[in-house]
Parts: sequence; structure tokens; C-alpha cells
Amino acid sequence: MKRFIVYVVAATFIAFVTGCATDEHGNRRPMTEAQKGALIGAASGAVIGALAKKDKRSKGALIGAVGGGLAGAAVGSYMDSQKRDLEKVLAPEVQAGAINIAKVDQNNLLITMTAQTAFAFDSAGISPGFQSTMDKIANVLVRYGKTHLTVVGHTDNVGSHEYNQGLSERRSGAVTDYLRAQGVIPQRLVTLGQGETSPRASNATETGRHFNRRVEIVVEPIVAEPQAG
Repeated sequence: MKRFIVYVVAATFIAFVTGCATDEHGNRRPMTEAQKGALIGAASGAVIGALAKKDKRSKGALIGAVGGGLAGAAVGSYMDSQKRDLEKVLAPEVQAGAINIAKVDQNNLLITMTAQTAFAFDSAGISPGFQSTMDKIANVLVRYGKTHLTVVGHTDNVGSHEYNQGLSERRSGAVTDYLRAQGVIPQRLVTLGQGETSPRASNATETGRHFNRRVEIVVEPIVAEPQAG
């Protein structure tokens, strides 16, 4: 597990430090060092949280629900193909800085909302303008059914820790419900909330707080159990 965490942090660093941030006017600009560090922390935190939750569910039942897991070289090929398809259908959103798609660790993917697609203050409702993007994401996730999805909600730091924890869970729940309504089977979905604990920008400004009101989707391959020799 420790080795995996090191890989996650390193891979996330490579994926994000070359990117750009989007300000409150929708303009793209190079990220500051503080923003880069926050992105790395948020991404690795989401993946580690996903793994912790993953250990609590029955892998056998999950494999059965999706009709068998992936094995061998098929795992990497499957996830690479899924990433390419996400990047293809979401090209306008990625170009506009509304969505980030990154590979973390060897085969996991991380889909991250940005300030343009974040939630309104104190709201768990998906904005109407983001629903078409959610439809694109759901369509790819349905086609690539041999993956597990951990939906992780986040908030800014306004309000109590307890309230923000609940709000982050409602945000991830809203995205989970949307994906389920679009055909993603429930067995593939886990919903988590991280409250205000994983900011990707400073909470000292409204712009930063807007960045932090988001949901991330961790996409993990469902790997077949090794056959006994």
C-alpha cells in the first residue's frame, strides 16, 4: 500500500503540474505552485480514500456483477482505451478547462471538475449547464463496464466541519444518482465525502473556494482473481 501511495503522488504530479488553472472569468492561466500542490494533494487523497473504501466491499460480488474481471495485459489496454474515449468526447470541456482527466498510479483514472463545473455555494445540485457533460461521462462509463467508480465530494471551508462533511456527501450522492440514472449499475458505485479536507486551491478567496466545491470520480479497473495453480 505504501508503494502504491508513492506511485499515486508521483503520477499525479506529472499529470497536473504541466496544466493550467481557470479563473473566475473563465480565462486559463498557468497554475501557481500553491495550486499545483493542492491539486496533487486532492488527487492522491481521493484515490487513497477510494482504496480504503474498496477494501470493505466484496470483490467477488463485484466481479460477478460485471460479468467477470479483467486480467493480464487487458487491464492496461482497457483503461488506456477508456481514457482516450473520455478525452475524445470531452475534448471541448478539457480544452475550455472545465474537466481534467488524469491517469494516476498504473491503471486508475481521475476525472476532476474545475471551477467552471463546480457546485454553487451551499448547494448539492448539479448545475443544468453541466448535465450535458455528465451525460458524456456516463456514456463512456457505461460502455466500459468493468470498472469501479468512487465518487468523491468536496467543499470549501465555510461552515462547520460536520456540515461540510454532510454537504460533500450530498454532492457526491447527486453525481452518483445521476450516473445511476444514466445506466451505471449500482454495484460499480461507491460514494464518499471528504468535506473541506482536500482543497485544490486556497479558501482565502471566493475564486479559490469555488474551485474547492467539486466532485471527483476515481475510475479503477475490476481485476479478475488469479487462478489457483
